[in-house]
Amino acid sequence: MFWAAAKTKDLALSGAGWRKPRHRLAPLRIAIAGDLHGQWDGLDEEVLSQVKPDALLVVGDLSDGQQAIPKRLSRLALPLACILGNHDTGRDASGRTLQAQLTLLGDLHCGWGLRELQPPGLAVVGARPASAGGGHYLNRAAEAVFGPVGVEESAERITAAAFRADPSIPLVVLAHSGPTGLGSEASDPCGRDWKAPACDWGDQDLALAIDRIRRSRPLPLVVFGHMHHRLKRGQGERQSFCRDRSGTAYLNTAFVPRHSEDAQGRALRHFSWVEFQGGVLQEVSHRWFSHAGALLYRQTLYRAEDV
Repeated sequence: MFWAAAKTKDLALSGAGWRKPRHRLAPLRIAIAGDLHGQWDGLDEEVLSQVKPDALLVVGDLSDGQQAIPKRLSRLALPLACILGNHDTGRDASGRTLQAQLTLLGDLHCGWGLRELQPPGLAVVGARPASAGGGHYLNRAAEAVFGPVGVEESAERITAAAFRADPSIPLVVLAHSGPTGLGSEASDPCGRDWKAPACDWGDQDLALAIDRIRRSRPLPLVVFGHMHHRLKRGQGERQSFCRDRSGTAYLNTAFVPRHSEDAQGRALRHFSWVEFQGGVLQEVSHRWFSHAGALLYRQTLYRAEDV
């Protein structure tokens, strides 16, 4: 069942270790909406009004290029950062569909950029927009909007954005597809599951950027989606969380569909959830709420006291 205890693993990746912030920071409670695929409405916003997170992150694939969800997100009063995914191009190679959503989102979209949420005191750096994973591939729509951007330039854009962030507040990288290096099995956080052979389908530019960022400052969390939790071809469930030996946590939030029902017929809304205390990651979970905001199920992926 989706609320069962989760398995995690440690990875041997390079980079600097954790350093606690010098300043006393307020606790942070962050809700994360995984791949929406059209499933976002007023009831999701009602849930947020009841559970009252300090910020909302959205990992992309809002729909297939429609403008309704970007419009709704742009009206939210909650501190918010968003990155668009490959489905948000609407299969429109001209880039017009992608650009229309970028225009609606404005500064909320942080692809290749920095969005500092003050309050609550969180730096969010966006990875490559409209990514479909698979190493490095800039689709025609993204190239029409952003121009040709190679793997090295993309990595440098992400890194430069992180270096502009306030070093006294926690840094989160927000991506649509996660980085390479998290495993090559179909069930790994970025593993290819839709055809054999299974392989690492993460983004190479993001992996390069993560390594460079951690040479200068801590990076406690990388959040992404794209690779759905339920594997293709009846292969089971994806591992949605891991943490490397440098202390960076990786969270795949793509629980699709986000809107579902439990065995009792109760409607559920899914959000991933992370909490920081003093700038240090304390808890990571998947949560399913009722329409009234009651927490019905929680799958705890990480607690600092358990490490």
